[in-house]
Amino acid sequence: MNSKTDRRSRERFATKVPVRVRGNTPPDAELSAQTRDVSTNGIFLYTPSRMAEGSDVELVLILPPELTSGEKCWVCCHARVLRVEEGLGNDFGVAAEIRRMEVLPEIPA
Repeated sequence: MNSKTDRRSRERFATKVPVRVRGNTPPDAELSAQTRDVSTNGIFLYTPSRMAEGSDVELVLILPPELTSGEKCWVCCHARVLRVEEGLGNDFGVAAEIRRMEVLPEIPA
């Protein structure tokens, strides 16, 4: 029996929200992704481009109310890619460790 040990230290919340991803290669390249699940220290998302394990990325997304004080809020996360998997179709699954998170100010409409 081949089982993987779950090393998550925080509860993950299944949520599908769009994410803007910016990485180092190529510099300032920006792409769209979608989350599969999120916790306070980690995220798993699907992206159309392969990302390099160990690379640093910036993620901008709306956190679900389960991870905040009951209200959705925009955040910018600085994360490190831990694992990349073949995803559905042409997508890649990316697991990343969130190292720093900043709440973004809400811009009035």
